[in-house]
Amino acid sequence: MKTIISLFSEERNQLQTDIENTTNIEETVKLVQNRIDGFERIYIEKLNLAQVRLASFFLDTLRQSIATLAAANYSQVVPTEKRQITNPGTKFFTSRVILKLLRGLIYIGILSSLFSLTKNTPGAWMAILLTLILLGLEVVLQLDLNNQQNSMSLELLQLPQPILKVDSKVFLDCLSDALNTIDLAVARVEESNKHEGDLAIEELPELLNFLQRLMGASKLDKPQMAYELAKLLPQILMSQGINAQVYRPNDSDSDRKYFDFEPSIDPDTKDYLTLTPALLKGDRLLRRGRVIEPAYSSSRE
Repeated sequence: MKTIISLFSEERNQLQTDIENTTNIEETVKLVQNRIDGFERIYIEKLNLAQVRLASFFLDTLRQSIATLAAANYSQVVPTEKRQITNPGTKFFTSRVILKLLRGLIYIGILSSLFSLTKNTPGAWMAILLTLILLGLEVVLQLDLNNQQNSMSLELLQLPQPILKVDSKVFLDCLSDALNTIDLAVARVEESNKHEGDLAIEELPELLNFLQRLMGASKLDKPQMAYELAKLLPQILMSQGINAQVYRPNDSDSDRKYFDFEPSIDPDTKDYLTLTPALLKGDRLLRRGRVIEPAYSSSRE
């Protein structure tokens, strides 16, 4: 019998690749839950009823736990530093304009004074030239400062957005531990039942419910009700992974080794009559079927 951890190990690498290729948490949750469903279908085929119930309970709990990953999301929080940068700028905007205006008036006054001196002092032109160069340098420095501030503001607006991703290795390690725990729990149930034989009928509520209803139909003397209840038997068996197989001589899936054959006492009978179907769970035969075959069938010859 394959353990569920061995089934998981066979597909772990592919599952890790698929998780890394997903674009959001919801896709990851759906992907992993679908894989667990596939593992469960294969895993429970060889388990007894008590083990199936225990494994299904644990796997349902695991699927619900994985679904909580979808609750992870981003919350947009405005940083307090942004207020500290923005508010002082608006507060001192007016004072900066006033300072620039005063500096401009000072430069105009200096240049006016120097121009008035050029009539009597020819060397004043050199002072005017130096003043103009100084004024030009200040304008260039001011433009460069404005460009730096604009680029910083643009960088703040274009901060890279974080991407919420699942660490596939850590996640699959945790999933592996959970599946290994399920294997250990199921193995303990098998060990405890090893020397107890078949399960007691009180541990089979589906069968008890059917027998209870069948007895009620019998007490009421209603054969039609009993007949309708008998139609539910295949469904009850299928819910436990058990298939009831009727013998069909021309069907390749209907194997003779699953049935006991008895010759018909009527020499004119040409058909096979299945008295009791064979019960199979996966490839394992639980109960052999019983078939009445023609007295001189080709199979016997």
